[in-house]
Amino acid sequence: MKVYTLDLSFLDIPQAIAAFLVEAGDTHILIETGPYSTIRQLEGSLQALGKSAAKLDAVLVTHIHLDHAGAAWYFAQKGIPVYMHPIGAPHMADPSKLLQSAQRIYGDQMERLWGTLKPIPEACLHTVSHGEELHIGNCRIKAWHTPGHAIHHVAWQIEDHLFTGDVAGVRIGGSLVVPPCPPPDIDVEAWDQSIEILRRQAPGQLLLTHFGAYTDVLPHLQELQERLHAWADWMRPHAETGRPAQEIVPLFQDFVHSQLRAAGLNEQQIARYEAANPSFMSVAGLLRYWKKKFEKQKTENQ
Repeated sequence: MKVYTLDLSFLDIPQAIAAFLVEAGDTHILIETGPYSTIRQLEGSLQALGKSAAKLDAVLVTHIHLDHAGAAWYFAQKGIPVYMHPIGAPHMADPSKLLQSAQRIYGDQMERLWGTLKPIPEACLHTVSHGEELHIGNCRIKAWHTPGHAIHHVAWQIEDHLFTGDVAGVRIGGSLVVPPCPPPDIDVEAWDQSIEILRRQAPGQLLLTHFGAYTDVLPHLQELQERLHAWADWMRPHAETGRPAQEIVPLFQDFVHSQLRAAGLNEQQIARYEAANPSFMSVAGLLRYWKKKFEKQKTENQ
């Protein structure tokens, strides 16, 4: 089996978003599609390997966020089956709510960042249960439901390769591991459980959409878990006081960027992390996490 990491050059920034081509004999599977805004780069990368987008055997996406699955419809239109979590599938069949949510966040930058999103015919949509094993050509693939970053998240395992989407964090150039925490599904406790699921598989490699393959699996996951809790703890007092998100964003950016600078990253490298994992999104996600947690605690105490 061969695995190719395809750099999608998102916003002309290297190592921000990856897709992966798995080749097992005459079987070819694409894991992650990136946004439709990078489809030409993805097609060019496939062609450079002597492959055709139209001749893939399957597309697997870890979750339906646009930087991971925004171009999945393009492959479905070619008749290629697309596999995902059952909670995500209805939003790919009818992406209107997904588009509305993204439009609220990104406004007039929507097209530049993500491009077009079209419905996927239900005949091309396939869902997987937790622990299910798929047999696609010469590949056997295990699906692991791994919420925490997104409730509809799947990590895909082929042999000792674990394609982790966002549940194993963001790490660029072997530097810091950071947790992407956008709304609406951030759940620290569920994420802890998902990290333990990853550990139990004892993979030889974690393949991150943001960005690339890492073999120091246990230290990587430990760092992710510690930083996830550190970021959530940093946000808690701001959530308790009800401080507006727009006031918190620059403070949180300073907090995150100081960690990256302390690790030796320059401003260009920090910009890569921001492209892959915008700080302002983690503010919104972590504030929502604490709000839901406080509401649950209040209800339980009544």
